[in-house]
Amino acid sequence: MYLYSLTLQRATGIVCAINGSFSGGKSQEIVVARGKLLELLRPDDNGKIQTLLSVETFGAIRSLAQFRLTGSQKDYIVVGSDSGRIVILEYNKEKNVFDKIHQETFGKSGCRRIVPGQYLGIDPKGRAVMIGACEKQKLVYVLNRDTAARLTISSPLEAHKSHTIVYSICGVDCGFDNPIFAAIELDYSEADQDSTGMAAGDAQKNLTFYELDLGLNHVSRKWTEAVDNGANMLVTVPGGGDGPSGVLVCAENFVIYKNQGHPDLRAVIPRRADLPAERGVLIVSAATHKQKAMFFFLLQTEYGDIFKVTLDHDNDHVTELKIKYFDTIPVTSSMCVLKSGHLFAASEFGNHAFYQFQGIGDDADVESSSASLMETEEGFQPVFFQPRRLKNLLRIDQVESLCPIMDMKVVNLFEEETPQIFTLCGRGPRSSLRILRPGLAISEMAVSELPGVPSAVWTVKKNVTDEFDAYIVVSFSNATLVLSIGETVEEVSDSGFLDTTPSLAVSLIGDDSLMQVHPNGIRHIREDGRINEWRAPGKRTIAKVGSNRLQVVIALSGGELVYFEVDITGQLIEVDKHEMNGDVACLDIAPVPEGRQRSRFLAVGSYDNTIRILTLDPDEGMQDLSVQSVSSAPESLLFLEVQASVGGEDGADHPASLFLNAGLQNGVLFRTVVDMVTGQLSDSRSRFLGLRAPKLFSIIVRGKRAMLCLSSRPWLGYIHQGHFLLTPLSYETLEYAASFASDQCAEGVVAVAGDALRVFTIERLGETFNETVIPLRYTPRKFVLQPKRKLLVIIESDQKAFSAEEREAAKKECFEASGTGENGNAEKMENGGDDEDKDDPLSDENYGYPNAESERWVSCIRVLDPKTASTTCLLELQENEAAFSICTVNFHDKEYGTLLAVGTAKGLQFWPKKSSTAGFIHIYRFLEDGRSLELLHKTQVEGVPTALCQFQGRLLAGIGPVLRLYDLGKRRLLRKCENKLFPNTIVSIHTYRDRIYVGDIQESFHYCKYRRDENQLYIFADDSVPRWLTASYHIDFDTMAGADKFGNVYFVRLPQDVSDEIEEDPTGGKIKWEQGKLNGAPNKVEEIVQFHVGDVVTCLQKASLIPGGGECLIYGTVMGSLGALLAFTSRDDVDFFSHLEMHLRQDNPPLCGRDHMAYRSAYFPVKDVIDGDLCEQFPTLPLDLQRKIADELDRTPGEILKKLEEVRNKII
Repeated sequence: MYLYSLTLQRATGIVCAINGSFSGGKSQEIVVARGKLLELLRPDDNGKIQTLLSVETFGAIRSLAQFRLTGSQKDYIVVGSDSGRIVILEYNKEKNVFDKIHQETFGKSGCRRIVPGQYLGIDPKGRAVMIGACEKQKLVYVLNRDTAARLTISSPLEAHKSHTIVYSICGVDCGFDNPIFAAIELDYSEADQDSTGMAAGDAQKNLTFYELDLGLNHVSRKWTEAVDNGANMLVTVPGGGDGPSGVLVCAENFVIYKNQGHPDLRAVIPRRADLPAERGVLIVSAATHKQKAMFFFLLQTEYGDIFKVTLDHDNDHVTELKIKYFDTIPVTSSMCVLKSGHLFAASEFGNHAFYQFQGIGDDADVESSSASLMETEEGFQPVFFQPRRLKNLLRIDQVESLCPIMDMKVVNLFEEETPQIFTLCGRGPRSSLRILRPGLAISEMAVSELPGVPSAVWTVKKNVTDEFDAYIVVSFSNATLVLSIGETVEEVSDSGFLDTTPSLAVSLIGDDSLMQVHPNGIRHIREDGRINEWRAPGKRTIAKVGSNRLQVVIALSGGELVYFEVDITGQLIEVDKHEMNGDVACLDIAPVPEGRQRSRFLAVGSYDNTIRILTLDPDEGMQDLSVQSVSSAPESLLFLEVQASVGGEDGADHPASLFLNAGLQNGVLFRTVVDMVTGQLSDSRSRFLGLRAPKLFSIIVRGKRAMLCLSSRPWLGYIHQGHFLLTPLSYETLEYAASFASDQCAEGVVAVAGDALRVFTIERLGETFNETVIPLRYTPRKFVLQPKRKLLVIIESDQKAFSAEEREAAKKECFEASGTGENGNAEKMENGGDDEDKDDPLSDENYGYPNAESERWVSCIRVLDPKTASTTCLLELQENEAAFSICTVNFHDKEYGTLLAVGTAKGLQFWPKKSSTAGFIHIYRFLEDGRSLELLHKTQVEGVPTALCQFQGRLLAGIGPVLRLYDLGKRRLLRKCENKLFPNTIVSIHTYRDRIYVGDIQESFHYCKYRRDENQLYIFADDSVPRWLTASYHIDFDTMAGADKFGNVYFVRLPQDVSDEIEEDPTGGKIKWEQGKLNGAPNKVEEIVQFHVGDVVTCLQKASLIPGGGECLIYGTVMGSLGALLAFTSRDDVDFFSHLEMHLRQDNPPLCGRDHMAYRSAYFPVKDVIDGDLCEQFPTLPLDLQRKIADELDRTPGEILKKLEEVRNKII
């Protein structure tokens, strides 16, 4: 079995983010690392975040930093990854790529303790960079320019210290003196020698300054001093004339200013009033804002509160350190303050946000300072504050993030063409159920009813140079309605259009006149109001029309073509006639090329299933240039011109080319390339779009021509980052559409459907899925489908939190105390409602939950109707119980029908060792058509039930290392059979016929059988490789798919002969099992597929995402990405793609210096999986390299692109 791996939704979580001017000049960009992905984001003029570039690096990005050489205008990016190399990148805005400037190897690959890459520190003047490991090794590279002003990098200088753990590294700003780097270190050499553990308790963290002597080219330890043992982070303080230099040490409960030869200044971090006393406050992310005359720091705590830190200083002497409460936003992994007055917050979990500064915290607020530090017997006096609504920040945009995906199911609950993906995402108060649909999101601007059912719609400008459209023209079966676009849209009658007849086409012709084609003729309306009419001869009517700005071709009934051109005076004159044999189905004329008077090509579709290209050259007289036969009669034709680009916006070099698109009556879109000289057709591709014949329209998206195809749902074909993408729009069926531009809506689409006129815009391009979000109360764990009623049952649980009632009560108390009155009403419990919800002073979504003791758990079971997004039943579990497993079960006696089993634990603790006071299995019955739950009974068990599954009319439960079979009793569940021989903890159970596939948390899969006659469960096969399972799925009778916590996906299969032997053996392999060889099962499964995804996979599901597409295995990951593994059906494809992958590995090595083959084999050698993400980088390669690879494969680059598109279209 060979699989093709393809990422469908790129990772949405962010590990780290930096900001700077990477394209040079004044622009501000953000570079984010999403696990193995490097992305460049830029806020546009409206404050919306746009993705400019996204690159798979095939390596784990651990740290990012930016620097700028003195006097230069642009920033470089330094990447620390798991490749054992330091990589310096520059963004090339002409080609829209990251160019690798330097790549220096210093160690082994992989995330190791002593190989640098975890920490980066930059000299603020851009003269040197320090890259450090968690332990021992630190290397310094000197950065400089050569005579041609290119960036140079020195060989590494060592600043190692053995037996030392490093917590944080940063550069110290000391102007143009020798560069200094600061590090928080802990020496453990004594703790290593001392077996009593005394020395480990006395170990002390130190702040160490390392000086790079540029003259001697040598790094030395300059200064070291003890620092709080809670210190976890360093922040550079501006120096060299801009400030006092030195560093801020962020420690538990304190921020300390330190510098060599300067007394420490320490201030308490204010804490929330409702925080339990034993919990400290740590800083998790920081951002610095520096202007000519002032600077300040924003520090965020682990609870989401942001504090503004300022230093009072004269020259180099700091007199006071102040910490003032600023605002509260969800906890971030990185914050970036942009020069444009914006804050980008890369959230740890849930959506990322983009804020605008409303103020810089100058108003009075809770403040603590080094001057007011009070020491008491217990320690330092704390300062308390109460979180409030945003005052200094205003959220203007958010970037959707699925991180982390906890569970996923792919089902078609809404009876749409394609199934929906239901994912449980997020954590704590930011949890949500997200319904993903393949397609682009639409935002609807306006819908207005029309006085009948329209058949077509057009928009026209009055002049070529106009920016906005002047009229919307709507055609009905017996009339034409003309709407004028201004402040409002209203009907006009003085436009010159004939309104007593239906229209076939309306467009701008020449530079400034309008044309209306109706069944009886052509009406040409000049700018000054003169109207010329051309009447159709005799009894014949006009059937079809095709036009561009200077040429018109009409087809009369019976098949005669008449060709008109606009002459120099702007008159429309008849040039030529041509008889076709038989009626014409559709027409289109190619757009006029730049600097020409006419286009040469006319495409004509006929009912004999052919498309012909005719020449419009006056000398050649409308003769056929080429003919293409298609599978069904064409319904609609559209020429789409792709402008030539040399690595332009879309990042690919390609010559100008002309595509002919045809929508056929059987619902297929047919695309082919037209040779711009000869008119020959080549490289044709087809794709099934839906059950209706696609109608094609040309629209403008992001200033470029794109194609809208209206079939049973709308599709958009456009070019994005070098790829031609054809993506469905998540919108209802449309009849006819046109591009629309007005001052309210610069790039929209106007369309008709039913009796309504709709105006909409297309949201972010390049996305595969768009999502509907339903907020949840606690972290979702798992969910099941209530099969008959199409409802979802979700279990949610959180540790160290209060239940919703307790939170409401505490909030009420707090408001009464502060005298604001009770505004937070009980209905707003669910995540504080919408963002617009201004009644609720504190929404949990932004402020997080108040923290409780670690043995406190809250949990609920929710029945949700996804169609209406409403919760029909919500049961809170009482007394510290938390739900961990769920399944639906039909017991033998059908008294209750389908029941719900939920496994819970009471008072679960993970530290110092895992323990719980009790475990239970609850059995619920569904009432009111499945909309609510009633508890039948609960059964106490001796451990945590981590897996439940129905099996032959009974319930299988995995409780710790025991697999047990239960039946339903009146008052509790009755034990029927058990097997205690599993190694650790059972985390998943799948069943098929009489086989049971059990996943162990640490030891992969065990295949079991149940003998009814002897009432015995026994294991007949297991895996020889230890695997820490995070997800599993049953593929077929002998095969299981699993994922482990190191980011690998693998398939195991029981060998066919063993499987047959066990099925035929009257004891079912039991005799062998009783011999018990090597403490394991008598048979071993073999690994047939292995692939390193590079991200922890949390759920697997087998599904087909397109009608008639192949079934593939879909996975969701912690970083919020979705991917698919598709099985190849032919050996030729396997050969082709494995060769393509091999060439790309050689000719296009990954950006961060990791070897692609080694990356995909990070834990186990990659086996029988072809990396589609690498293959899809083929179109972004330079043209000569594309040709070189294509020649070696005996193909053309076009054929390779076609193969890539075909395999992608099989998946989504």
